[in-house]
Amino acid sequence: MIRIAAVGDVHLGEDARGRLRPALEHLPERADVLLLAGDLTRHGTPAEARIVAEEFADAGVPVIAVLGNHDYHHDAVDEVTAILDGEAGIRVLEGDGVVLAVNGTRFGVAGVKGFAGGFEGRCASAFGEPEMKAFVEHTVDTADALRSALRTLKELDADVRVALTHYSPVPDTLHGEPPEIHPFLGAYQLGEVIDEAEAALAVHGHAHLGCEHGVTPGGVRVRNVAQPVIRSAYALYCLDENVEGSEDRATTPGAHR
Repeated sequence: MIRIAAVGDVHLGEDARGRLRPALEHLPERADVLLLAGDLTRHGTPAEARIVAEEFADAGVPVIAVLGNHDYHHDAVDEVTAILDGEAGIRVLEGDGVVLAVNGTRFGVAGVKGFAGGFEGRCASAFGEPEMKAFVEHTVDTADALRSALRTLKELDADVRVALTHYSPVPDTLHGEPPEIHPFLGAYQLGEVIDEAEAALAVHGHAHLGCEHGVTPGGVRVRNVAQPVIRSAYALYCLDENVEGSEDRATTPGAHR
């Protein structure tokens, strides 16, 4: 059994130092790995990245992350990534993956930020102006990067494969968000790739007003772990033999709401 703690959209800024640390004290007793689903900072500055690094350093379990749109805002992605990795050992994924040995199982995580574009029947198409074609091509490129990362995990004999993104791969977890902005919260291409790879679970953030539970057209369970949705320092999920089992919300004392 693999116990996964996950959270996204913590949006840590200068006034948030130490906010999550109390809730992480007992993390190793509850989870084997912590997944961060992007928007770790408010504006993507190196100063905010250092606060994130301080918050999640020495968590007692491997910490794996993708960045979100907020983390890109300051145009300092390389520096933000270097700070998270160098100062806290957080593995930031973007079109790549990592395999961990967890309780006798080879556990793989593939990650990309993802991008917008919408979902079948209500999606953008690569037609018309160069700007629109470039927009959709970027969506396709990020999905292809996730496909490559998941394929690599399979080649590395990962027994269990999880997809970690910031943008949503399905519309299910967007319920509660205004329908008008659904195309800006995710893209169906991500969901198609997750189904192709037969992932055990997909985890994302970004949709603050959405809902936690969803499923891809192929039946892969999807979880929106944006902190405004899970209303906790992290959510907990258990995977057993490629099938998601019991799910328990973290109730750590001092959990941030």
